[in-house]
Amino acid sequence: MPASADQALPVVRVGEIKGEESSQRWLVEGLWGARSVGVIGGAPKCAKTWLGLDMALSVATGTACLGKYAVPEPGPVLVYLAEDALLVVRERIEGMARHRGLDLANVAIHVITAPVLRLDQDRDRTRLWETTKRLRPRLLLLDPLVRLHGIDENNAGEVAELLAYFRSLQRQFDLSVLLVHHTRKNAAGGVTAGQGLRGSSDIHAFGDSNLYLRRSREHLMLSSEHRAAPASAPVYLELVATDAETIHLEAIAELRDGNGKHRSLEERVLDLLAGGAVLTRAKLRDSLGVKNERLGEALEALERASRLGRTPAGWQRLD
Repeated sequence: MPASADQALPVVRVGEIKGEESSQRWLVEGLWGARSVGVIGGAPKCAKTWLGLDMALSVATGTACLGKYAVPEPGPVLVYLAEDALLVVRERIEGMARHRGLDLANVAIHVITAPVLRLDQDRDRTRLWETTKRLRPRLLLLDPLVRLHGIDENNAGEVAELLAYFRSLQRQFDLSVLLVHHTRKNAAGGVTAGQGLRGSSDIHAFGDSNLYLRRSREHLMLSSEHRAAPASAPVYLELVATDAETIHLEAIAELRDGNGKHRSLEERVLDLLAGGAVLTRAKLRDSLGVKNERLGEALEALERASRLGRTPAGWQRLD
């Protein structure tokens, strides 16, 4: 079909694409790329909303996320929490701000107060578009994805169309979009955790940056994956509630050795079995978030080295 010149697609020579300084690549260093879309995934009651709000506060104020991850370029944040009352949203952010010594009045987090937001419908898409255009946030947090639409999350076509809307927001307004989403029951942790997200696999593929939260015994573990950067080392998190007025999420330990190197899988297995602990292979796999085959190789190596032994109740250290 013949087309006029004004119908042609816009193009640019690759050398004319503006580069970025490395310090501008991250919205939150190591956790979330600048101008990235993606999800915080995890089972219910895994502190996904706490993590989303911690990131929101950090981006809005330039303070370290989880007390650990820097924010190179702070800016306004727009949030919508479909499952939390406005008072609860305020109390959570106020407690985190108080812990960081911040005045809540100076925190540039804008909260959408609409009782319902259906982003599979043109009316609400337009309203969010216009709100984003007016506020120009650096981060848009939407929590949770399942409350933002009425589509079938297992229908790839319907999901792709909704995700395309989020991508258009990101590109048009040069911001990051963070969606909070549930994983299926007993979903694997670690880098493969994206395969455990509920619904179409397009949700996992959509993410430029994705974060995953998983509980294992007394620990809450955070892992990440990025389209254009290596994953950060997984960390253990704790919801610190010693003072009811300063409840906050905090990184308490990183899975690295004392020299800053990533700990081997064998070392991590031994860590989990410290103090006389006895765990089944399934429990070890869930805690470590690794493939069953890789875990099996590590267990066999440790058994050959007489570091581990098998019992009817599971694996235990021999030292």
